[in-house]
Amino acid sequence: MKPFLSLLLLFSANAAFAESRELTAEIWVDNWFEMYVNGDKVVEDSVSITTERSFNAETATFTVELPAQIAIQAKDFKQNDTGLEYIGTARQQMGDGGMIFQIKDAKSGEVMAVSNQEVRCLVIHRAPVDTSCAGEKNPLEGQGACESMVQDTPADWTALDFDDSSWSAAVEHSERAVSPKDGYDRIQWDDTAKLIWSNDLVQDNTLLCRLLIEG
Repeated sequence: MKPFLSLLLLFSANAAFAESRELTAEIWVDNWFEMYVNGDKVVEDSVSITTERSFNAETATFTVELPAQIAIQAKDFKQNDTGLEYIGTARQQMGDGGMIFQIKDAKSGEVMAVSNQEVRCLVIHRAPVDTSCAGEKNPLEGQGACESMVQDTPADWTALDFDDSSWSAAVEHSERAVSPKDGYDRIQWDDTAKLIWSNDLVQDNTLLCRLLIEG
């Protein structure tokens, strides 16, 4: 077979294998997130994490070739690296996180992916290291109970070929545990979509999470 014809057939086979789909993602996170697909950002929470009670859901439609790697950075609000919020007020406390998402075929409504224990996550910010920090009158970053555990964001963590095999499985949490607020009830969640986070809703503040849609 001539080399040119061989290359043409190989190109055609690869093009047929790469299936292009229009997908719609619905996502709710306490408090803020950004979502990537195959390394490209497709949606970011429109409400700043610094907004008090920044609870809302987002919907985004995008076209992607399958398989598609979903990558989400999710952040619970923290005023600084103590991991606390409302510092110096009567409301001083540790916040709590939570996330749920579902991704559907934009035309048929077929559920392509949901948040559940199949999602793999890496905690990159945990604070405070000791919950007694929340009761301190003058909580200081990086000191005693108010120290934090911070990990650098891995390079290319949103890419399709990134190896997340060492990351932990997401933990499913009940509505009672997460207490999802504004925006959550505006979406009709599929029964298979679960509220997830790490095993610690309170001290784990920033997560990187990944899930592959194989098609």
